[in-house]
Amino acid sequence: MIYYITGGQRSGKSSYGQRLALSLSDNPVYLATSRHWDGDYEKRIERHKADRDHRWDNVEEEKTLSVHDFTGRVVMVDCITLWLTNYFVDTKNDVEACLEQAKAEFDQLIQQEATFIFISNEIGMGTHAHTDVGRKFTDLQGWMNQYIAKKADEAWLMVSGIPMKLK
Repeated sequence: MIYYITGGQRSGKSSYGQRLALSLSDNPVYLATSRHWDGDYEKRIERHKADRDHRWDNVEEEKTLSVHDFTGRVVMVDCITLWLTNYFVDTKNDVEACLEQAKAEFDQLIQQEATFIFISNEIGMGTHAHTDVGRKFTDLQGWMNQYIAKKADEAWLMVSGIPMKLK
């Protein structure tokens, strides 16, 4: 089963995903995709960890999510945007290479017999990016979101903390 949850920044995506994961499992996996960029980011990561209690198994993986065996588990991947950022930086902003690598890794991951909850961001709903690199990443994010949403069994859009079922 694949759940896809998207929305804007601070729309309640992660909270909704966590509630969903705990309704499906007493011991879900939180698969964190963020790199440890700097001290401020470390604080953000620690705040996210503090949101979860002892019931969660935490796994940190920047890019190759499928190297972990999640067979039979409920796995919340938080988040696609940070995961894509890692590919985007490592490919030196090559959208085609990034999209190809991310799709291949995503397809490899969902071959596992597990329930996945993917958290993503709708960054293209805000202002138009002012830089070339910003526009490239917005396009990349939109294309990857479409790819995941198409494969998802359920898709949700979070708006102001309210889940809206898309499919």
